[in-house]
Amino acid sequence: MTGKVAIVTGAGSGIGRASAIALLKAGWNVGLAGRRKDALEETVAKAGSTAGKALPVPTDVADPASVKALFDAVKGAFGRVDMVFNNAGMNAPGIPLEELSVEQWKAVVDVNLTGSFLCLAEAFRVMKDQTPRGGRIINNGSISAHAPRPNSIPYTATKHAITGLTKSGSLDGRKYDIAVCQLDIGNAETEMAARMAKGVMQANGEIAVEPLMDVQHVANAVVHMASLPLDANVQFMTVMATKMPFVGRG
Repeated sequence: MTGKVAIVTGAGSGIGRASAIALLKAGWNVGLAGRRKDALEETVAKAGSTAGKALPVPTDVADPASVKALFDAVKGAFGRVDMVFNNAGMNAPGIPLEELSVEQWKAVVDVNLTGSFLCLAEAFRVMKDQTPRGGRIINNGSISAHAPRPNSIPYTATKHAITGLTKSGSLDGRKYDIAVCQLDIGNAETEMAARMAKGVMQANGEIAVEPLMDVQHVANAVVHMASLPLDANVQFMTVMATKMPFVGRG
C-alpha cells in the first residue's frame, strides 16, 4: 500500500466519519474504528473511489484488548501507523449532577478518557518501534475542555482531562518523534450537535438556539494537522461556529 496510515476512532458517524473520508480523499490509508460494523461500512461506502484505502475495524475503545486488536489489524494491513485521531466520545443525559448515577459517570469516563489513553498508549508502542520512527496523535478536546455547559459534569471533566493527556503525551512523545496535539471543536453540525439548532440551556438558565458550522471544516483541520512534518505541531487548535457562545459563554 502507498500513502501514510491513519486510525480514526468514532469513525461511524459525525466528526469521525467526516474526518476519515477527508483523510482518504487526501491520499491516506485509514483504519476506521467504531462500535458498530454497519456504521463503519456506511462510512466506507460514502468514501466513493477512495474506499479501497479504508479498513473498518469494529472496536470498543474502552477495552484494552479491542484497542490492541485495532492497531494490530491496521499495522497488518498497511505496515505502520502514522497518525491517530482520538475522536471517539460520548455524553451523559443533561441532568443535575446530583442526579447522575455512578454508572452514567463511569460510562463517559471509560470512553472519553480511558479510551483516549488506551489509544494513545498503543499508538506510542507502535510508533516508537516502526521505521521511520514516530507519528502524530490528535486528541479531540472540545470547547468543553475550556468552559462547561450546565449539567455536563462528566463530559466536561473528561474533556478537561484530555488537555492533560495531550500535554503529558506531547512531552513524553518527544523522545520517540511522536507529536501529540489537540483539536477543540465547537458546534459542528452532526447528529450529536443537532440539538443546538433547537435550543439548549445557557449558563443563565435560558434556552437559546446556537449557530452551527459545517463539519467539513473540522475534517479539513484534521487533514491539515495530520499533514505537517513531525518537526512541526499545532499544539492546540479551536475550530468553532463563529457566533456560538464560548468567549464569555455569551
